[in-house]
Amino acid sequence: MKRRVAIGILGTTLDASGRDDRWKKWRPTVALCQQPGLFIDRLELIHDLRSQRLAAQIIADIEQVSPATEVRSHIIGMKDPWDFSEVYTELRDFARAYVFDPEKEDYLVNITTGTHVAQICWFLLTEAHFIPARLLQLSPRKPEGNGEVSGGHSIIDLDLSRYDAIATRFAAERDEATSFLKSGIATRNPAFNQMIDQIEKVTIRSRAPVLLTGPTGAGKSQLARRIYELKKAQRQVSGAFIEVNCATLRGDQAMSTLFGHVKGAFTGAQNERAGLMKSANKGVLFLDEIGELGLDEQAMCLRAIEEKRFLPVGADQDVMSDFQLLAGTNRDLSIGVKEGKFREDLFARLNLWTFQLPALRDRKEDIEPNLDFELRRFSEREGQNATFNKEARELYLRFAIAPEAMWRANFRDLSASVTRMATLAPLGRINEETVRDEIDRLTALWRVGDADDRDAILQELLGPERQSRIDMFDRAQLATVLEVCRDSNSISAAGRKLFAVSRLQKTSGNDADRLRKYLMRFDLSFEDIARR
Repeated sequence: MKRRVAIGILGTTLDASGRDDRWKKWRPTVALCQQPGLFIDRLELIHDLRSQRLAAQIIADIEQVSPATEVRSHIIGMKDPWDFSEVYTELRDFARAYVFDPEKEDYLVNITTGTHVAQICWFLLTEAHFIPARLLQLSPRKPEGNGEVSGGHSIIDLDLSRYDAIATRFAAERDEATSFLKSGIATRNPAFNQMIDQIEKVTIRSRAPVLLTGPTGAGKSQLARRIYELKKAQRQVSGAFIEVNCATLRGDQAMSTLFGHVKGAFTGAQNERAGLMKSANKGVLFLDEIGELGLDEQAMCLRAIEEKRFLPVGADQDVMSDFQLLAGTNRDLSIGVKEGKFREDLFARLNLWTFQLPALRDRKEDIEPNLDFELRRFSEREGQNATFNKEARELYLRFAIAPEAMWRANFRDLSASVTRMATLAPLGRINEETVRDEIDRLTALWRVGDADDRDAILQELLGPERQSRIDMFDRAQLATVLEVCRDSNSISAAGRKLFAVSRLQKTSGNDADRLRKYLMRFDLSFEDIARR
């Protein structure tokens, strides 16, 4: 059975009394050791030098009422019991030095005595698990049938999961927060939902930078704004949401846009400019496509994140700005680090919380709820209702989740598609003819995109001269192979996709070896393709 240990501050007012009448008065520290059914094996009694005489009297009286209780005296140098910083520091130092053994001892922190500041500090230290204890509150109220001056007690367990009503409320609030981050969309993809759960926890509990990665159109900007709005609802930020696409920043303009400039800093700088980082003070700064920033801008961003200060262009004094950074990119920044295009120290700072938003084609079970969301957005935006008839909805969803549906621009494609159908729908009712026209439009759009992408990947890996020496037939086949390689984690995985039919017919050998030999015909390797 565990030993019960109480920790408390000597009450210089409540524990004090005249020498002769002290047994007629309720004294919480003495009463602590008189509670029926709550035997205290050891009491850790905290007091300052000025209260040594009172502490000695209390220890002696506890020995009379509970001889088996061991009392240990702890003297701390607290000068002002109403100074929050001093009280917290002293109690935190006590907790740090104390050797807790939760396996063998059960700890109670007595919050009855001490100033209100001390009570708050006890709560904070216990809630943060610096002290592995429950809180104990004593009162002079006499339990029914108890005529003694020991009063009563109640124990407060800060493990809120033990309280069903509170736990239920917290769970509901957490579900509400995650639903908010998803814009109220009832997404079904398990991996995406798990990621949003983690983002919700990080949003509420941390002010560290968050990096959102994923392809263009996957929803990084929308999620960043929802993170800001959730933080604002939680009163964690009071400033504005500032968003900038770093791909649009070039040269001196990048420095001036981000960090501001003083009047006369360069030709054309006729007025002072605050800059976006200053505008984001007390709020959230979202740097989308952060991988496009130059190395100089990256260095200044790192300092602004770590020190909350930066130097505007042409200035000789730093400017302060306390903001939380969200960053977005469709690139693999680790590759940028290896190529010397992205600072390793900035990447390390951003990489604490990195979340990869999947492409829409990898979340096809979420297309239907997002379809309903886009219809609602259209109605709110345009002020007119639009719905599918049953057959048209089924036709569109069959196409949307089919393997040939590329969704190249991800949710931007879906949003544009719904807008077109809702706008062209007769009397706001999307029919099968409208859906078929939209399917033809998307298919043609993706076909053009495929051709452009295939030409681009060949240009990138082979160069114009080598590409010109390859027959059109071989270029088309090679482009498909290269696309599969880029979408695969290993050469074996790429080989399984490319030779899936021949494997079933048991005419292929080693898929990886077969693919490797094919690539060697063009002086290419899987590693070269994956690295680009």
